[in-house]
Amino acid sequence: MNKRVLIAGFTGSMGQEAVKLVNSLAGFRLVGGLAPRAEKKPEKYGLDGDVKIFNNLAEIPDNIADIWIDFTSPSAVFENVKFAISHHINPIVGTTGLTDKQEKELIILSQKEAVGGLIAPNFGISAVLLMKFAQEAAKYFPDVEIIEMHHADKKDAPSGTALATAKLISQVRPSHETSPNEKETLSQVRGGDYQGIRIHSVRLPGYIAHEQVLFGSKGEALTIRQDSFDRSSFMSGVKVALEQVSDLKQLIVGLENIL
Repeated sequence: MNKRVLIAGFTGSMGQEAVKLVNSLAGFRLVGGLAPRAEKKPEKYGLDGDVKIFNNLAEIPDNIADIWIDFTSPSAVFENVKFAISHHINPIVGTTGLTDKQEKELIILSQKEAVGGLIAPNFGISAVLLMKFAQEAAKYFPDVEIIEMHHADKKDAPSGTALATAKLISQVRPSHETSPNEKETLSQVRGGDYQGIRIHSVRLPGYIAHEQVLFGSKGEALTIRQDSFDRSSFMSGVKVALEQVSDLKQLIVGLENIL
């Protein structure tokens, strides 16, 4: 039997890539799309006529889907995922912007409802590997900064990938002294500060998603970088999630945890 999939944010760039992916996979069937301003005309978006389009959560009936893919916005993602879990739909979440508190609340809810799901700051395999490599390097290079570069329309900063990278680094980073004499002559020029790890966000047209992790030590430096040049590159990770999410026992954070 085909797994039924609903895509929240199906009209956006990532949502459209997800539509193509689901339609290309055997064993999965697109049954619904959620977007606040979408017209109730599936053919307008290149969808089969039996795909249901919804403008808000209240319109979505019970038992509409087995899997919920979310590529929406930071302001909508928490309520979306809460809705999916409460209705026993396995969520696959690529939307960033959830706070640690919100993630914890959703995980507790998933445990209560016995619903598996995945939140991934990045579905690109190169980004997942960057995070793993950066965590390993941080054991030996405690002085580190992160630069993330994204398209001009990205709503949140820093990116979920950069923040996830900083969290992984902080788990293994040796304690050390930072420069006590630093002075900013331009406010916030040193970027955001996550437990002593500086994060710098760039938003420019022409970029898609890119990250550099810069390590420095006496007489040497190490740079780890990944580049996503096309949004289709993220679909390899979404495909893995689609194939495995129904077997998960609760909400998991990080694609690396199911690879």
